Amino acid sequence: MEEFSKIVRKKTRKINLGGVPIGGDAPITVQSMTNTNTSDVQATVAQIRELEEAGCEIIRVAVTDQEAAAALPEIIKRINLPLIADIHFNHQLAIDAMKAGVAAIRINPGNISRDKIREVIQVAKEREVVIRIGVNAGSLQKDMVLEYGGVTAEALVASALKNIELFEEEGFQNLKLSLKSSDVPVMIESYKLIAEKTDYPLHLGVTEAGTLVDAAIKSALGIGTLLYQGIGDTIRVSVTGNPVLEIPIAYGILRSLKIRKVGPEIVSCPTCGRCQIDLPGLVAKIEKALVGRKKYIKVALMGCVVNGPGEAADADIGIAGGKGFGMMFKKGVAYKRVDEKDFVPVLLEEIKSLDNE
Repeated sequence: MEEFSKIVRKKTRKINLGGVPIGGDAPITVQSMTNTNTSDVQATVAQIRELEEAGCEIIRVAVTDQEAAAALPEIIKRINLPLIADIHFNHQLAIDAMKAGVAAIRINPGNISRDKIREVIQVAKEREVVIRIGVNAGSLQKDMVLEYGGVTAEALVASALKNIELFEEEGFQNLKLSLKSSDVPVMIESYKLIAEKTDYPLHLGVTEAGTLVDAAIKSALGIGTLLYQGIGDTIRVSVTGNPVLEIPIAYGILRSLKIRKVGPEIVSCPTCGRCQIDLPGLVAKIEKALVGRKKYIKVALMGCVVNGPGEAADADIGIAGGKGFGMMFKKGVAYKRVDEKDFVPVLLEEIKSLDNE
């Protein structure tokens, strides 16, 4: 999973989250969160495995009660990804989750008293657990809202810094930070400001981003803008519904900015009156066949002879369509003519041969 961008990343301190490095010179990782009832071990493990197959690298689960906390050891035993426990309000659940063996916890210190946060820190020290300080616009401390005249970027940063100070007073620096908002400009400005003031690794995300299209747009703008400026060490795209849908968006952002050379990059034209093949059908079939692929490959699927040959020639493998047939390109060279009915099996066979090379 080679990094191949000319973007200069802000240097942050590197932490180890269950064997996955975050920050420093480590690749920007992709995270998600289950939406199952965590106490339902079978359903939660099944969704985590599905997310892993789609390319997720770190997974978070909600720990809302003792039943959820009690399920954590069995979940950890049955998955391969580092597990983060998401905790609100109840510091004892954070302690129980750490004792169950999670790699990290996410807490919003604004929801927990400072004395109880100190108890959490002590256990995290003992067990070398990473803590994400998750400041969220929707649950910002009331005194911060009053002081800054609303939920502003400055208020989110002030909250984060206040909480960092408490952790550092206790000698704890195994931290990562997030300052999330559903307001994209506020989110961008918050991360830019905090990046100037600390070197802790940053978890990027636009919270409550909505259903698939809105989530993709808001995340691409919010996360993408920051990554392009060199800010961010790990990302989560939030989508209402099936979290598996988050993963291709996240990798699409990283690939588009040439930050990580990972997964299938499919270049396809929007189709117009010149297109004489079933390009939408072809793209859908190839996308489905390559779901979960981590090895990078650029596939161009083009509908006509105008831009088709140029785009196809620039890809690892590609098809430029004609009427009922297409010219296949491989590593920039026109390779062979293929009948439309054979597009999918021939493309997949050629991709397989490229992998073997």
